[in-house]
Amino acid sequence: MSGFFAKAPAFWWRKGMSWQSLALSLPGLIYGQISGRRMLGKPSGEISLPVICIGNFVLGGAGKTPFSLRLAERLQDEGLNPGFLLRGYGGRLSGPVLVDPARHGSDDVGDEALLLTETAPTVISADRVAGGRFAAALAGDDAIDVLIMDDGFQNPALRKDLSLVLVDADTGLGNGQCFPAGPLRAPLNAQIVKTDVLVVVGEGKGADEAIHQASRKGLPFFHARLQPEAALELTGKQLFAFAGIGRPEKFYASLESLGLSVARKRSFPDHHSFSRSEAEALLTEAESDNLQLVTTTKDMARLSGADGEIFRWLASRAAVLPVRMEIDQEDRLIELINEMRRSRLFRSTI
Repeated sequence: MSGFFAKAPAFWWRKGMSWQSLALSLPGLIYGQISGRRMLGKPSGEISLPVICIGNFVLGGAGKTPFSLRLAERLQDEGLNPGFLLRGYGGRLSGPVLVDPARHGSDDVGDEALLLTETAPTVISADRVAGGRFAAALAGDDAIDVLIMDDGFQNPALRKDLSLVLVDADTGLGNGQCFPAGPLRAPLNAQIVKTDVLVVVGEGKGADEAIHQASRKGLPFFHARLQPEAALELTGKQLFAFAGIGRPEKFYASLESLGLSVARKRSFPDHHSFSRSEAEALLTEAESDNLQLVTTTKDMARLSGADGEIFRWLASRAAVLPVRMEIDQEDRLIELINEMRRSRLFRSTI
């Protein structure tokens, strides 16, 4: 999320032109034109590995990281060695660097990188081309034969072989305006040109316009959903749920969908780095009101990797609600990826 807004404003997700989006329409138009032209530019670099990009049209969370994790697990089942490349948002290192949980915390590489590296080798790099070349050169146990980019869809620098774009079925494209007037990262007509596969996550009508545009282009379409996993240790307890993710209300809804009792909620900006006073306040409030703290895997990654006894205390006191991404017609998606890999191999031999 851009620093312009600490949190996505509510008017972004309301249909039609609000007074706020109207007031920001000119900077939104300028931003959209610049980002759209940049997206349509030619890549400046290519690597020897096939590159699959997992992106979205808007700012905020759409489930890219859980989707990337599930895709990597399935590719591993196919006998492949996937790896991840991401910017390392929220971390201080610019890379390229191979993430090592024994040496790196969330302040170094960001929360998403720490989650991804539990499944496959993960490289962070502000320069996508340099990061891709670094990943392609890894050897031994870290050798990669297909690279998954978590985000970076709007960045044209590294040539992508397949771009899968996720859309939240509930919020969709929001008000359809470009940042800062709305959540779009670039005009939809520029983004759809670069899209190879559309994935609608969840239930709702919010993605109808994206589906319509994808259908006009004849793009493959998939449906997926985030499925919370049972958390028996939370049953029967009064929960104090806190989250610093793109859409914390989805986390709260997941808890409630399991029949759990959410007595209190506390939301923070996406990728939020908790302060000592915030951590202390959460612990004190939970203790005084006899509440069980519960948070997301991303927030736990930040807390576990933060420097300070108070964060370790909060991490030990809080439970985590794990979620997994379920992809309909997953075999068909894998076949599309295999077709891409065969086509790339053919091109490299002529």
